[in-house]
Amino acid sequence: MPIDVDKLLSYPIPTVRQRLSRQDAAFYALSVGMGQDPEDPRQLPYVDFTKEMTVLPSMALVLAHPGFWLGDPRSGVDPTQVVHGEQALTLHHALPVDTDLVSETTIEEVVDKGVGQAALLYTRKTLKDADSGLLIASTLNTTFIRGGGGFGGTGAQPKASLTMPEGEPDYVVDLPTRPEQALYYRLNGDHNPLHADPEVAAKAGFARPILHGLCTLGMVCHALVRSLCDYRASHLREMSLRFAAPVYPGETLRCEIWRDGSFRAWVVERDVLVIAQGRCIAGTAG
Repeated sequence: MPIDVDKLLSYPIPTVRQRLSRQDAAFYALSVGMGQDPEDPRQLPYVDFTKEMTVLPSMALVLAHPGFWLGDPRSGVDPTQVVHGEQALTLHHALPVDTDLVSETTIEEVVDKGVGQAALLYTRKTLKDADSGLLIASTLNTTFIRGGGGFGGTGAQPKASLTMPEGEPDYVVDLPTRPEQALYYRLNGDHNPLHADPEVAAKAGFARPILHGLCTLGMVCHALVRSLCDYRASHLREMSLRFAAPVYPGETLRCEIWRDGSFRAWVVERDVLVIAQGRCIAGTAG
């Protein structure tokens, strides 16, 4: 059914303050699959909070997270119809540990695709140092609300599709997901029951609970940092992608990466494209 756009636009998305502790940074990295290779010392700075730490750039997406506010009836949205569509991330500075951060999330646009079609919700989050006001990261999120169109809004010009490079990728990184990974990942702040409750997943049309889109993104970020940055997180400055299909916990993610910063990802077991239109700017990318 159509969204209640007046409720949506007037919803008070909370401003959130969070201290980025070493334990939080380590847990996030573990929740997106880092540390599974005990013989790779390059991953230790991301997961060993007893030493000097490096924060995986994609953690900016969950820090000071306002929570699943679209699940609140006051938002005017049916939460079972919410699907993460696209995500962009820009790192202005490296994420600092043992620091208070504050986020502000705003609605930039709501697009009506027509009666019986989706509504598109564009939101932007800024993440700043709570004391100095220094801008650390900015994110742009596209949410598809299935069947939410027809509320009387206007459409938007379609975005131009990105062309992937010709030829084979320069790097292929296979990363396994764990059966319980969505249950760990939701402890980062996204409590959408779609990722935990089989009945909710079935109501939304899925065979079982699916992995968070941002968890899949975090795994892809790991692959980019490994392939293009030799695990130097500060070299990854921007990334954007489109979510093409869900990942089920327990499946294997295959990331295909080109030196120019293009990337995509597949589920090996089902041969399904799950991440499309990927682009990043990294230290060794062209």
